[in-house]
Amino acid sequence: MKTKTSFAPMLAIDNGVTNIDFYKKAFNATENFCLRNDDGSIHVAELVIDGAMFHIHEITRFSGTITPANAGGRTVSVGLMVDDVHAVFNRAIAAGAVEVVPVTDFEYNYRQGELTDPFGHRWIIEKKL
Repeated sequence: MKTKTSFAPMLAIDNGVTNIDFYKKAFNATENFCLRNDDGSIHVAELVIDGAMFHIHEITRFSGTITPANAGGRTVSVGLMVDDVHAVFNRAIAAGAVEVVPVTDFEYNYRQGELTDPFGHRWIIEKKL
């Protein structure tokens, strides 16, 4: 089977995190798999939002990954293209995200709102107008 070229970002989380339900509640993500450590914390999980795959991974001494918290700020912004920016943005806020920039129609023909998820990752919920 040929692999379709796509991006699959890996978002780092602090060690000891046991619950990533935020992504299911906020973005209707489905979980393909979740590998847990002996203490029940998450080692790595694969999630999909409407066909767009991404991974959540704990910090390991081998990976060199950093979280927004231990980096002293955001490490990347994840753009999530959706049909209804307001609905997804509001659902994410209700699930525990913090608004950074309200949903706005910009002069470059994008409707965007920015938020930070409970793990410190910045998301830009957006649609080309």
